[in-house]
Amino acid sequence: MTRWDDWTWEERSQPADTPTAPAAIDATAAGEASPAAAGGGGRQTPQVFRRRRAAAGGVALVVVVALIAAVASKGGSGKAHDPVRAHTAKLTPSAAAQAAAREAGEQQAIDHVLSYTSAVTSGGSSGEEVALTFDDGPGPYTLRLVAELNRLKVHATFFAIGNQEQYFSAGTAAEVESGDVVGDHTETHPMMAQLSPHDQYDELFEQMAQIEVVGAKRPRLFRPPYGSFDATTFKELHHLRLLMVLWSVDTADYTLPGTQAIVQRALAGAKPGAIILMHDAGGERSQTIAALPAIVAGLRKRGLEPVTVPQLLKDDPPPPGQPIPTALSGG
Repeated sequence: MTRWDDWTWEERSQPADTPTAPAAIDATAAGEASPAAAGGGGRQTPQVFRRRRAAAGGVALVVVVALIAAVASKGGSGKAHDPVRAHTAKLTPSAAAQAAAREAGEQQAIDHVLSYTSAVTSGGSSGEEVALTFDDGPGPYTLRLVAELNRLKVHATFFAIGNQEQYFSAGTAAEVESGDVVGDHTETHPMMAQLSPHDQYDELFEQMAQIEVVGAKRPRLFRPPYGSFDATTFKELHHLRLLMVLWSVDTADYTLPGTQAIVQRALAGAKPGAIILMHDAGGERSQTIAALPAIVAGLRKRGLEPVTVPQLLKDDPPPPGQPIPTALSGG
């Protein structure tokens, strides 16, 4: 099994089947019933792709196409657009140094939490922060959602699906340029507990590669689709130095309950250290976007500030010894 340290582009595997077309990704926006409503997931269950090492050359084409598109977008300058570098370039020297120090501190915080647990459902309870998280992107609504967060001066954590990047990578680039955090939500959004160790590793690893291709940093956080995981999942997370991030508040926004219901659910469970689950893709997400101003205002009225998961872990990490749920639903 290929590991991160000895991996090359030539060894990167490619799904055996053709990825879901954009029109099928957001079928719920057209009024189709989503199987997530019955099983607790934020998007329609995709086919679980099987990797074939013999088809590894396909990813090289993906990379070349991505680079060519990036060069074209720069007007033929020959330099691919790097969202992380572009974000840093906008900062003054002192601000850039502060951003680098903050990033280093957040990475250390993740390492610290990993030293005593492999999964978290919340931060500590003594601070004044909560984490807003969004699953299943990037998608058609991601750019609008990021713009709304920017208007509200809020940073969030996005758990992205690798094979969505071929259609909506602009959403991930916007997250990076806005200072948000991008985590791993697998390559194809499968039920992880139903996969072999090899396939679980590939689901994690291939998403990480896709995210780096579009200019984001290597993910350190993972959220299991549908809340599905097992002992094998934790072994593969350990190999890749990923922390599993679950949640303490599920807004069930994927069921399209209405803007007011999303607001009420988010605020009902909001307390210091809460991790709030929402979605930026996998269906029609205008209700979620419309709910954000009232959610943020309600949190701030209680003296709670929305932050990224790494910032929450840095400022108020969860105490050791908390039990890890065996399964959840909603991711």
